[in-house]
Amino acid sequence: MKQSLRIKRGSEADALYYVYEVDLPAGSTVLDALEYIRTGSVPDLMYRHSCHHGSCGTCTVRINGKECLACLTKLEDFTGTVPTIEPLAAFPVEKDLVVDPGPLFRHLPKDGTKLRASEWSGGSITREPIPDANQARPGGIDHFVRFEDCIECGACVSACPVTRKTWTDESININAFIGPAALAAINREAENCPERKNEMLTLAGQPNGVAACEKHFECSRVCPRMVYPGKHIEQLRKLISFSG
Repeated sequence: MKQSLRIKRGSEADALYYVYEVDLPAGSTVLDALEYIRTGSVPDLMYRHSCHHGSCGTCTVRINGKECLACLTKLEDFTGTVPTIEPLAAFPVEKDLVVDPGPLFRHLPKDGTKLRASEWSGGSITREPIPDANQARPGGIDHFVRFEDCIECGACVSACPVTRKTWTDESININAFIGPAALAAINREAENCPERKNEMLTLAGQPNGVAACEKHFECSRVCPRMVYPGKHIEQLRKLISFSG
């Protein structure tokens, strides 16, 4: 299948849009198209990628203004159109589709827990009996753990009108909204580690925390892993209100 793509290239100061055509098999993704272009006539096209199956979050871009994982977005979704591919908003642009994710990582809670008790296989969080014998845990296993859902892709930060407004304003960047990814991580850390709950609520209760969220919920709409950061922010809001 042939498909044209309109890609934003350059740095923030000198960015221009270029149209490229690819010819790929059915089922190909936007990331496949970027690879096709880079390994062909445009070897200096810059973008990030790693896992190719939606687990690492490094290939996140904006397509027609919406944050997507390039490795999971099918070219067929844009048949008959010329989609515009841009780097994530809010973040400093290095070049082409590559942004500096540093602001996201700097706002995440320090020493955050990456594992948590699993919700599946018999309600391991509550330690309730497993209703289905086919899901029985192996002998000696009290409960299962799993990784957190967030892959730190930055989609929620890019989609958030507040971070787009404040992270790009040098004069207020120091005290800018810490963003939906950080607040979701703070809420999960408070749940995973009750001994850190007060510490996490103090972080979330700062002026650049929950109070800076304007409840647009764009973060939840674009999250590729259904973390729903907006839900976590509202949970924190209630906890802070109750504790205060």
